[in-house]
Amino acid sequence: MIKERIEALRREMAKRGIDMYLIPTSDFHESEYVGEYFKARKYMTGFTGSAGTAVITMDEAGLWTDGRYFIQAENQLKGSPVVLYKMDEEGVPTVKEYLEQNLKEGQCLGFDGRVVNGKNGEKYEKLAAGKNGRLHVTEDLVDLIWKERPALPTEPVFLLAPEYAGESTADKLSRLREKMKEEKADVHVLTSLYDIAWLLNVRGNDIEHVPVVLSFLIVTENGCCWYVNSKALTEEVRCYLKVNQIQVKEYEEIYQDAAGLSLDETVLLDKSTVNFRICSILAGRKLVDKKNPTEAMKAVKNAVELENTRKAHIKDGVAFTKFMHWVKKNIGTMEMTEISASDYLEERRKEQEHFLDLSFDTICAYGPNGAMMHYKAVPESDAVLKPEGFLLVDSGGHYLEGTTDITRTIALGPLSKEEKQHFTAVCRSNLNLAGAKFLYGCRGVNLDILARGPLWDLGIDYKCGTGHGVGHILNVHESPNGFRWRIVPERNDSCILEEGMITTDEPGVYLEGKYGIRTENELICKKGEKNEYGQFMYFENITYAPIDLDAILPEEMSPVEKERLNSYHKLVFDSISPYLTEEETEWLQVYTRAI
Repeated sequence: MIKERIEALRREMAKRGIDMYLIPTSDFHESEYVGEYFKARKYMTGFTGSAGTAVITMDEAGLWTDGRYFIQAENQLKGSPVVLYKMDEEGVPTVKEYLEQNLKEGQCLGFDGRVVNGKNGEKYEKLAAGKNGRLHVTEDLVDLIWKERPALPTEPVFLLAPEYAGESTADKLSRLREKMKEEKADVHVLTSLYDIAWLLNVRGNDIEHVPVVLSFLIVTENGCCWYVNSKALTEEVRCYLKVNQIQVKEYEEIYQDAAGLSLDETVLLDKSTVNFRICSILAGRKLVDKKNPTEAMKAVKNAVELENTRKAHIKDGVAFTKFMHWVKKNIGTMEMTEISASDYLEERRKEQEHFLDLSFDTICAYGPNGAMMHYKAVPESDAVLKPEGFLLVDSGGHYLEGTTDITRTIALGPLSKEEKQHFTAVCRSNLNLAGAKFLYGCRGVNLDILARGPLWDLGIDYKCGTGHGVGHILNVHESPNGFRWRIVPERNDSCILEEGMITTDEPGVYLEGKYGIRTENELICKKGEKNEYGQFMYFENITYAPIDLDAILPEEMSPVEKERLNSYHKLVFDSISPYLTEEETEWLQVYTRAI
């Protein structure tokens, strides 16, 4: 089937004189996860991971993806004509390098200009020009062969009330306009779905598990226009927009209005999120290409958001602890699979007040499946859980109070010395980063070694970052804060850690064919004491669920690390035991005991 689709695409390419066609994983907004309509790369290659780029030539087909997906991609591409290119591996060309090496003199590179951001589009434009070639960017060729393509969503929009948002849209717009003045910008073109939802205090359901609304926004000194499918707006939302003086136009009208902007106006936009078609339309105007001011604004949670997020994590901790207790109690005595276990956890979350949705597809991975960082159980792979080895569960929820992301690795039975050693190292890594005390001005790259240290000491590593920012009832992976050991420009997570930022702490061990281990908590960045050396900072741990003591080797932990684990477990018990049954509380007492 994949072969036939690629051949059909090549026929369309040939009609237009296109020699290479690029298919990224993107929507018109550079979203990390995309709705079903936008899964063109999945349709063309069969690879279902959330990140990847396909390049189709007249005689080759390649897929580029990162270390989170190497194992999954290898499995899913078997038997297809698509070749896997492992990003960041030695000797593997980047997408751009591949294009440079393979686009011949005078040839044509094609892509849909709406799903490639302005920055990348300009690089491809320059690349083609250097070969005396051209771009073909006005059509979506996949759309021509995808006969049963899902429609664009029109899910209803809902408002985030002040008691959950903590700041009014009017105040947010006022702050944004101050930033625009600083940049001497007359117009701000905003296309990030997360930023728009945050700014307008609206949420939707246009991307699975990401409560955003497909839309664009243009903000001026005195006006604001929201480009959105009008069918998604209730009367309540329309009244709210009118009160806030926000004009509404249809989604596709952004392109003609962008073309209608005065040549004398200065436009603030982020070319790494605004699509190439819009950027091309705005060419010739004075552009200020900088990060959206809203990105940094929404990353620093206000007091209401922080307090609510703590409440969300208590609910989530209760749900997860009930699940962990159920697994430990029943493993080996009843049939349990990855999917049935995942379903049980989802039901526990749904019992919590104000639960909205999962914050991403649950990763419930047993044994070797745990080595695939973003594994998703399907009926064909649904492993039966046995009373041995590890079960890795990475999951989270959206509540009206906030968004959660937690990973625990559960020992289902006897473990080898190596498994316990690796589990203990991951636990130490997590605790070391959570216990960091540092001077203001540090970035995630300054602190990442605290997490990787215990694993590097063993000569092992994990092929991903250590942590990411978390959106407030938005995307579970939020820029610009994060932890990683090297700067990756496209990740945009090398900012200074500010008070109020929430970042995950999730080191791990992944051994292909054997097992995966990950322990993940969320941390709030807070101010400590200030003295002659500067402003000190520290983290508040806001994830409440036990770290499995059945897999810990206490003798491999320092006294400080033991104290950190004991203190954390006391916090877990004190926070969630009031919401558990007597049996669950007794169980939790054992699994949060001091070691």
